[in-house]
Amino acid sequence: MEYIVTPAHGDEFGISVTGENVQIVEDTIEPYWHFLLWLAVMQLLSVIDILLYHTKLIFTILGFKITEHTNLLDNPNRNLIYSYIETNPGAHISEIVNNIGLNRGTVKYHIKALEVQNKIEACNDDRKIRYLVSNLACDEVEKKVISVLKNVTNKRIISEIRNKKCNTNIALALEIGVSRATISWHMRYLKEIGFVKGTKIGRNVIYEINPSYNYLIDKYK
Repeated sequence: MEYIVTPAHGDEFGISVTGENVQIVEDTIEPYWHFLLWLAVMQLLSVIDILLYHTKLIFTILGFKITEHTNLLDNPNRNLIYSYIETNPGAHISEIVNNIGLNRGTVKYHIKALEVQNKIEACNDDRKIRYLVSNLACDEVEKKVISVLKNVTNKRIISEIRNKKCNTNIALALEIGVSRATISWHMRYLKEIGFVKGTKIGRNVIYEINPSYNYLIDKYK
């Protein structure tokens, strides 16, 4: 629809000139401070965008890759590593490398990405860093048991003591086929974390498993 605007013939406001319908339109003008507020918000958003851009650029230069939660497991290698850890809780890097066929550098890179996005978590058993998925439904004690039992020598020592076949350093060393020093090294750690208790009888120290761990040992052995 088109409108033609011509000067009025008189000074009286709102009176038609040739009998046409006259409708008075009220002008609405936004306050000036609305414009200033909008301008300030746009400026602030521009500054934030620039800061975020430079932050991403710095991480890119340093070798990091920005990864979204939604596409984290889209990468085949990363998904393979995550799946292995999920089915083998307590796995360490060397174990993962040996079983999935990726080189160590690639595995370390993807593990770091999974840690950053809280898909997995690290558990240090005082000798190796082991990994578990973050949504694993277990408490800190269970995580410790999982980590301990992933070590072959620890698992063998615990099994022999529970079966009451061997309960001294000498007997364990002979049965497992390692040196007494190796047994002592493992036993020191197991005693520190409360997994094993030792009682000195004569010249020997007799070991026994802390009863509070028996249920979890059966669960994760």
